[in-house]
Amino acid sequence: MDFQRFSAEIIATLIVIIAVIVLRVVMAKLVRRYAQNNHTLEHRTNLVIKYINLLINIVAFIALIIIWGVQQEDIFLTVSSVTTVIGVAMFAQWSILSNVTSGVILFFFFPFKIGDVIKIHDKDFPVEGEIEDINAFHVDLRTREGERITYPNNLLLQKGISIVQHEADPREFTD
Repeated sequence: MDFQRFSAEIIATLIVIIAVIVLRVVMAKLVRRYAQNNHTLEHRTNLVIKYINLLINIVAFIALIIIWGVQQEDIFLTVSSVTTVIGVAMFAQWSILSNVTSGVILFFFFPFKIGDVIKIHDKDFPVEGEIEDINAFHVDLRTREGERITYPNNLLLQKGISIVQHEADPREFTD
């Protein structure tokens, strides 16, 4: 009976599958709670959840490879080969990876949010505008003149940024 021979692997596989499901649900709830507390938009929350789910799936895949007895030398050879190919491919597209990583960092750690007016201190091209959206690759800004600017996330992390206080409109306070 093949079930008898592979019972430990099948049980371990079921445990990994259950762990993946539980981890995905728990992480999604934690990210949604964090986003709700920080008033983050739903589509940004879903994007971060997708990144976390991808990481969980990769770790689960590696665990299943180990459970089913693939030799460690084969695993290391495959991982190093895949990493090399991805590294060469991503070297040409490093800005994409940099922008995605920056988008996740902006989601969790930066003090500005959608609706804030920010000033980006760039010597050659200073920008001031209201944040309309923060995407995986870029931030959408709207200047006072109505111009829409798309600013890459990785540059947002590299430049100094000031959060400009909203100026009160004198028409709002008339008697």
